[in-house]
Amino acid sequence: MEYLLLILGLVFLVVSGEFLVRGAAGIALKSDIPPIIVGLTVVSIGTSAPELFASVNAALSGNPGLSVGNVLGSNIANLGLVLAITAMIYPIPVPKSMLRFDWPVMMIASIAFLLAIINLHIAVWEGIVMLVLLCAFILILIRKARKEKKAAVLNDVEEMSAFQSKPFSLLAAFILIGCVGLYFGSGWFVDGASQIAKNFGVSNHIVGVTVVAFGTSVPELAASIIAAFRKQTDISIGNLVGSNIFNVLAVLGTTAVISPLEVESIVLTKDIWWMIGIAFIILPMMLIGKNGINRWKGFLLLLAYLGYLYAVLV
Repeated sequence: MEYLLLILGLVFLVVSGEFLVRGAAGIALKSDIPPIIVGLTVVSIGTSAPELFASVNAALSGNPGLSVGNVLGSNIANLGLVLAITAMIYPIPVPKSMLRFDWPVMMIASIAFLLAIINLHIAVWEGIVMLVLLCAFILILIRKARKEKKAAVLNDVEEMSAFQSKPFSLLAAFILIGCVGLYFGSGWFVDGASQIAKNFGVSNHIVGVTVVAFGTSVPELAASIIAAFRKQTDISIGNLVGSNIFNVLAVLGTTAVISPLEVESIVLTKDIWWMIGIAFIILPMMLIGKNGINRWKGFLLLLAYLGYLYAVLV
């Protein structure tokens, strides 16, 4: 039964997240908000809704290990699994903005995560600081995007533009369906994961960094694999690094504001260093060679991810 709850919850999270994003983006575009701003706020934050609802639900139900583990495991999986598999299918070019802005911001967010858990507790004020950093990050992104007219952002919004012509009532219904689905889906997902942890006699944290994190990374994995086979990997690394930033600042920040989080000691002694380490080795991989993240670099990232799973499970 717990596996059915886990799978059903994940399906509801993914599908409901799409409803929420499309409804909110449609209303924003109908309100004449510039597409660039819609892409960098409504779409970017909305796509993190499954992780956000799952983490908040876990924290409120007394399972903070799942909340923190979800963010840690998702960030590690985004680079060590999703980016790795995508690069092994087709090399990923690295834009200059990734080196100058996105990667440094991801490292700043990771260090902020480390500093927040030094005392094994993420307080409300630390969550507020993360949300302030998120707002600053989005404002800088909007300024940069307006100057550079980022195609990737506009492409994301273009997919939502068909909903601009829909009536407000339908778009509002999409948002309502999305929120209700995310509420119930997150509950089932967390309940299933918690029961699996009990069945195997492991901590919620371990299930969080493995099962829950992999589940919430499935949409990114599927989208990146499809893009790789279409040879459209130019935006993959940007999306994944951006997802890591939003996971820490938006998901963890919001969760901590709603419910302060207690952090297991293993996070400080092991997991956080794997997350920071895999994020850091992306830098030399982007700098060495002229073909970006290629197949052998992807293979090394995959080995790092498998090494992390071995360190966690053994």
